[in-house]
Amino acid sequence: MTQDVEMKEQQQQQQPSNSATSSTPSTLHQLKEIASLLEFGAYAKEARRIVRAVRLTMTLRRELKASVLSAFLNFALSAGSEPFNRLISYLPKEDEHEMEVDSVISVTQAPAKHPLPELEIYCYLLVLIFLIDQKKYDEAKTCSSASIARLKNLNRRTVDVLASRLYSYYSLSYELTGDLAEVRGNLLALHRVATLRHDELGQETLLNLLLRNYLHYNLYDQAEKLRSKAPRFEAHSNHQFCRYLFYLGKIRTIQLEYTDAKESLLQAARKAPAAALGFRVLCNKWAVIVRLLLGEIPERTVFMQKGMENALRPYFELTNAVRIGDLELFKSVAEKFSSTFTTDRTLNLIVRLRHNVIRTGLRNISISYSRISLADVAKKLRLDSANPVAEAESIVAKAIRDGAIDATLDHANGWMVSKETGDIYSTNEPQIAFNSRIAFCLNMHNEAVRALRFPPNSHKEKEGAEKRRERQQQEQELAKHIAEEDDDEF
Repeated sequence: MTQDVEMKEQQQQQQPSNSATSSTPSTLHQLKEIASLLEFGAYAKEARRIVRAVRLTMTLRRELKASVLSAFLNFALSAGSEPFNRLISYLPKEDEHEMEVDSVISVTQAPAKHPLPELEIYCYLLVLIFLIDQKKYDEAKTCSSASIARLKNLNRRTVDVLASRLYSYYSLSYELTGDLAEVRGNLLALHRVATLRHDELGQETLLNLLLRNYLHYNLYDQAEKLRSKAPRFEAHSNHQFCRYLFYLGKIRTIQLEYTDAKESLLQAARKAPAAALGFRVLCNKWAVIVRLLLGEIPERTVFMQKGMENALRPYFELTNAVRIGDLELFKSVAEKFSSTFTTDRTLNLIVRLRHNVIRTGLRNISISYSRISLADVAKKLRLDSANPVAEAESIVAKAIRDGAIDATLDHANGWMVSKETGDIYSTNEPQIAFNSRIAFCLNMHNEAVRALRFPPNSHKEKEGAEKRRERQQQEQELAKHIAEEDDDEF
């Protein structure tokens, strides 16, 4: 009996070690399959297979370990080569047991003597992702700079997908260390090279990285000059297009072009994948501020979206203060959540809302009273200036001139006389509203048609039943990975 108990204890102790060793080859096996997919895509010159390989890599991101990466580098690169020695130096040294497992695996698979450039760049991408996830930002900076130097010597369309990812992590590694301004010149040079090589995906990615770089340091004028002079083409990546719309909305907001900013921000929030919760929250924050600056009041459902209630709570209270037109409540909310607004970089925009709060309160007063003295207007608006009656008179005069209220100003008696409200359906406003909704639906239909994807040479070759089944199976797998891994893009 004692021997049986001892045997059971030994088996229980060996189970975790066996599971650990079995998990490592499975991840390595998947990486090898991705490498074969990259090779097939490189030889066939099919970029969509490279895209699929990158998406499959994101599913393994949390399972990457130093032992797995060292074994994969032994498989993909020639031992003793310059890329191998450089990349292996970034990985931390594991214990002897894990190194033994790696050596056994590497012996069974002979390394390639002349690896493809796509496979070499993919190794750079794997190591860079691992270093960033392990929060080794200084090593990530060095690795990303080496990968960018290697990319400058490659001009292959099958590398463009991998290069766009490396550009993003290159900028991210410098941003995490607070040195984002150092890479601005390199990003501009890379964007120029991508333009000359007609690398549209690289242009799209680098333009967004440059806009992010400029906006990080509040250089809105330079960002707008770059955006206006950059070449225009159809978007290749939905994620990059969403980022571009968000940056465009921020630029338009700072430039007081609120109508265009609202359209860009709402479109970015709608096009963003459901898994990118943080990005959609940020888009909704800016969209709420822009709509308030336009004099609109967002619906309550905007603040009650799933997963956004707590993040949008300060903006809900701010919207409530603007809707009521209470200046004191607006000031208290702005002071209460000043740290949140500063973090979101919306505090300067909220300062602009003071005039909108006063105008909303004035509109409510004009609806409630047919005639009211300017002193009472100043009292109800809670103006705290040295001469509140004169300030109230200037506010009323400006609101009448801008068409915010339908009233007249009696300067002699110090009154504001409101006019009777007419029937809105006798005007052209309902027609304008229906026209805008119809135009929105038509634009969405046109964008959906443009976003359709077709296999290459589908109009030239007629596929058989087996090829059709294989293509449908690949499309289903690709759609599944897109749905699962959209969060890794943001």
